[in-house]
Amino acid sequence: MPARALILAGALGAGGCAAQPAGPELADVPPPPPQGPDHHPQDRGWALVWADEFDGDVLDPERWEHEESCWGGGNEEHQCYTARTDNVQVVNGQLRLIAKAERFTGPDRPHEHQMDGERSRDYTSGKVRTRGLADWRYGRFAARMKLPGGQGVWPAFWMMPANDAYGSWPLSGEIDILEAINLGAACEECEGGRENRIHGALHYGALPPDNDHHVRAARPPGGENPQDGFHVYAVEWGEGRIQWFVDDRLYLRIEAEDWFSAAEEAAGRPYAPFDQAFYLMFNLAVGGRWPEGENEGGVDPSAFPAEALVDWVRVHQCETDPETGRACMEETDAPGPHDPPD
Repeated sequence: MPARALILAGALGAGGCAAQPAGPELADVPPPPPQGPDHHPQDRGWALVWADEFDGDVLDPERWEHEESCWGGGNEEHQCYTARTDNVQVVNGQLRLIAKAERFTGPDRPHEHQMDGERSRDYTSGKVRTRGLADWRYGRFAARMKLPGGQGVWPAFWMMPANDAYGSWPLSGEIDILEAINLGAACEECEGGRENRIHGALHYGALPPDNDHHVRAARPPGGENPQDGFHVYAVEWGEGRIQWFVDDRLYLRIEAEDWFSAAEEAAGRPYAPFDQAFYLMFNLAVGGRWPEGENEGGVDPSAFPAEALVDWVRVHQCETDPETGRACMEETDAPGPHDPPD
């Protein structure tokens, strides 16, 4: 069984919460992000079409919606996502997602599932997305982020299909631009003996249990642990190709021959399911099958509260090749999904 925060006794109503034992201290207000390169490729034809620099003091409702749900994301996660400023803030020029140990009751499913009911969890956190507000087919999608560490801590920057043209997950695909699990936890195969890797992933195929995916781990250039500073995480996505970057390092390229959709609607469409519009998301999950099965195992309550910080997020599309996006994409050699790890 995973390690879980102790629940303090007390009756809770809908949306109620009870305090948990204290973990690491977070600053009331994080310092502004330090200046740093954006690692954007120059003179390649990428044109900025959408961005959020998080310069205000509230989340922009014309760009983002909160997800409010406690269902665990299909991954057996332990958080309720809320719209409270306890969990989602825009402060000092950055988006701040905060995961906290506290008993909370909220809606079981996000509103688009059209399912009633509530659920209680031992943690709260934040998840924001452009669903219904902005989506794109092809482009360069990048964010400058500082990631939290701790066993059971799972930040992500990712994309889901706007319309599920080929059916439910993963028939219509999923693009994980950045995921990290358990940063700083014990890791036998990691340099220095501590988890220091980020991951890019692609989900596709048939309905579970016959779904499939590719995933590859990487480290920032120079070997810094991602929890120790800001780095730029990006994908370039064009017709029949998706490739992943950390700062200026291209660490994974996947071609259409290495993905598919088993949906009937995908027949005769060689780039399906990654030929439709997708929207963006940031979230900070607590636990789940993947992080709890790695490193030290389970969820360490002493890792909370934890925060993920986003300096900016930017979307570029290929001005010289808007139909396929391929003309603007990096063409240097890159590892593929079947290559051995670095």
